[in-house]
Amino acid sequence: MNVENTSRQGKLEPDEMVSSRYAVKVGEIDVVVISDGVLPLPTEMLAHNADPAVRAAWLDDMFLPPDAFDWALNVVMVRSGDQTILIDAGLGLDPDLHLPRAGQSIRRLETAGIDLASVTDVVLTHMHMDHVGGLLVDGIKERMRPDLRIHVSAAEVKFWEAPDFSRTAMPQGFPDALRATAKQFAKEYSSHLRMFDEEHEVAPGVVVRRTGGHTPGHSVVRVSSQGEGLIFAGDAVFAVGFEQPDWHNGFEHDPEEAARVRIGLLQELASTGEMLVATHLPFPSVGRVAVDGDAFRWVPVFWDY
Repeated sequence: MNVENTSRQGKLEPDEMVSSRYAVKVGEIDVVVISDGVLPLPTEMLAHNADPAVRAAWLDDMFLPPDAFDWALNVVMVRSGDQTILIDAGLGLDPDLHLPRAGQSIRRLETAGIDLASVTDVVLTHMHMDHVGGLLVDGIKERMRPDLRIHVSAAEVKFWEAPDFSRTAMPQGFPDALRATAKQFAKEYSSHLRMFDEEHEVAPGVVVRRTGGHTPGHSVVRVSSQGEGLIFAGDAVFAVGFEQPDWHNGFEHDPEEAARVRIGLLQELASTGEMLVATHLPFPSVGRVAVDGDAFRWVPVFWDY
């Protein structure tokens, strides 16, 4: 797997003005963040429990539009020893939702020189469609290894047998799409699933652990080597979550538990100084966490050219 940043080696696709991949070394482990594109969503999804005026003030302070903006979508590739691990798979293609700028992971993995047949393992933080949909694109399964291992929390698989959306606040159409995608994924990849309860070592230095909150089986992945560490937080952390960690995201199935998980994870990262990457933080989503009074502060890394 070639982990050189685009600025050092490689080329952009003709329709891309900026890089869509970024490489990081964690000790001896190679990590590449890949942009899956962007997902336009209503800004109220950031905090449906917040006072609209307070939410609007935060958006204004961040120079973000008041009604809708583009949520980043990121996936991660990890090379540890002889294993090549894809963490989440992006949105894929869902023409009914009209999201043409999302679902770019597979194409961008190929542009980065990563052969899908080299992927030995997939780790899913959870089974929302923007994390599993890339594996459901026509022709993709046939290009993956027949012995592909897909690691996912047993609680997550169980949840999607009869998912509860009663505490979410999603735009119309999303619950049905999420149900259908999770059902299709579980059916098509059932023989590849390697389920765990609380924590599982996928490869040397690559450990996935269940956090719950966002979904009952939501998990995060920690990469560690030679005293360095990075956590891929999936949907445990959103851009607003540093300053307002108790604001509820519309996709959270248990908002109060999700807030507790978020605060605990941010406290952990602030204490250790390890790097953070998350699905919906602006690409390349690599940074660290600092304590800021009763909340937190996002500290993006300086890009390594």
